[in-house]
Amino acid sequence: MPMNPPTAAAEAMSIASLRARYLDGSLTPAQLVDAIAARTAGDDPHHVWIRALTRDEMMRYADALADVDPASLPLFGIPFAIKDNIDLAGVPTTAACPAYAYTPEQSAPVVARLIAAGAIPVGKTNLDQFATGLSGQRSPYGACRNGLDPAYASGGSSSGSAVAVALGLASFSLGTDTAGSGRVPAAFHGLVGLKPTKGVLSTLGVVPACRSLDCVSIFAQTPDDAQRVFDSAHGVADGDPYARAWQPAAHAAGSLRGVRFGVPRADQLEFYGDTSYAAAFDAALAQLRAAGAELVEIDFEPFLATARLLYEGPWVAERLAAIREFFDAQPDALHPVTKQIVGGASRWSAADAFAAFDRLATLRMLAEPVWSQIDAIVTPTSATTATVAELEADPIGVNARFGYYTNFVNLLDLSALAVPAGVCTTGAHAGKPFGITFVARAHEDAKLLDFARAWLGESARPDASAVNAKAATDTVRVAVVGAHLAGEPLNGQLTERGARLVETTTTAPSYRLYLLPTTPAKPGLARVKEGGVAIEVEVWEMPSAAFGSFVALVPSPLAIGTLTLADGAPVHGFLCESIALDDAPDISAFGGWRAYRAHRATHEHADTAVSRSA
Repeated sequence: MPMNPPTAAAEAMSIASLRARYLDGSLTPAQLVDAIAARTAGDDPHHVWIRALTRDEMMRYADALADVDPASLPLFGIPFAIKDNIDLAGVPTTAACPAYAYTPEQSAPVVARLIAAGAIPVGKTNLDQFATGLSGQRSPYGACRNGLDPAYASGGSSSGSAVAVALGLASFSLGTDTAGSGRVPAAFHGLVGLKPTKGVLSTLGVVPACRSLDCVSIFAQTPDDAQRVFDSAHGVADGDPYARAWQPAAHAAGSLRGVRFGVPRADQLEFYGDTSYAAAFDAALAQLRAAGAELVEIDFEPFLATARLLYEGPWVAERLAAIREFFDAQPDALHPVTKQIVGGASRWSAADAFAAFDRLATLRMLAEPVWSQIDAIVTPTSATTATVAELEADPIGVNARFGYYTNFVNLLDLSALAVPAGVCTTGAHAGKPFGITFVARAHEDAKLLDFARAWLGESARPDASAVNAKAATDTVRVAVVGAHLAGEPLNGQLTERGARLVETTTTAPSYRLYLLPTTPAKPGLARVKEGGVAIEVEVWEMPSAAFGSFVALVPSPLAIGTLTLADGAPVHGFLCESIALDDAPDISAFGGWRAYRAHRATHEHADTAVSRSA
């Protein structure tokens, strides 16, 4: 099965890549902060952030590492994003509800542990309001857009956390997972999504969804990255009533040969008519068999019945209990869909809750025997995907489909790990990421990560030559407007990365060009609502693998964003932060940097001639 390789920007931000550069001295945390600040200070078309940290805010964390040996901290200088229902000291926590916002004095213990391990927070990410939903669309801060295809669902509720990692804005991120919120967005972006054993990552300092079920989750590019973050993040926090010490279960690491994976019976698999996902799961199962794994058909009904309890039973009332005082005081402050779901909890009585607890105990008993036959369960992470338009047309119905294979996990106190499984090769969603999830018992998180390492190695092998060829030939186009033009002082940053000039063209007539007070002299390009003109640009094409290192060189106030060319085509390109343009001369009338430079050269020559004649 062809794998879905990470974007070049994301690959350059992997923990392993950054750690290697810190250790060889080619990168410092301050340099990385400058690069991230340049990218997060501009437009946010994907609605990743509720609050991106400023350069100065990030730099305080980088400065604290100035005299620290990079080898001494497991996450030295590693940037991470935080779902905005998890506290970061001094930064508002909103849970995607502006009226609910408060500013904590202390970071959540899980965040504090990561910072102590050397990690640098870069921002608070967008989410389905109060972590209610799997879509990423239920936010007054803007519906989060999929980082790989904005027309598609990002997944939720930890939407921005997944998109931040997929776009290379952070090396890893924290989400929360009550019903699949840390797994579905991972699947939709080709990421690893760890839903750890309940309680081993403290939920103190987390705005609860269902307090008894909530987990802090981890988004990462690789199982190794997820493992490194998990090892730094877990631990019992004082005052956490749901805390549990992690008790790692013994297991044999290595290949998938001989591993017994439970697979739902064919009549219990559900794809809602999505042939793309059905074929992709069949291919994943075939790959597991080829790797030597044993597939054991199991009765999945106890797990499905448990899943139905989460939203069809009184656990919805726990969502209301978490924010009841606020909900009673300001019900209209909630997103309409969130209000509908949470408000509906009032129909459940205390008697209903106890009956549901009894039902859950019975289902746990019925599900228990399966573990004597298998080492883990494997399912699709989501039953299907959807476009944003489909979600908007049926926000509750489509959202529910995403949770078919996820909703049971926390109710049954299991651990789970979403992993990439290539891309769909047929049907309506051909080319879109597909993911599977390994599910095991509590405290078997490390076993799942070992399965993932073996899976990602095995699943890449049949098409290794094709994947390697694709990596070698994949290219990224970037439009340059000033000092990177052919013959200009910084053009070597392109050519030394194997870039070639594709065309000279102009932007759409939606931009203004300004002269920045830099050395060497550079222009700043800005998109404007009115009064824009077409500005000359060069479009260069470079290998995707080199793009991340190129972006890292771009200093503030410049950033790489998305430009629109004269023919309407989008392309990566240089943009400038608006704050740098207040006193900058507008040179748009020249139509481009070369024309402005020619004008300056002519006038300087004339001024020199006049001076000499005088």
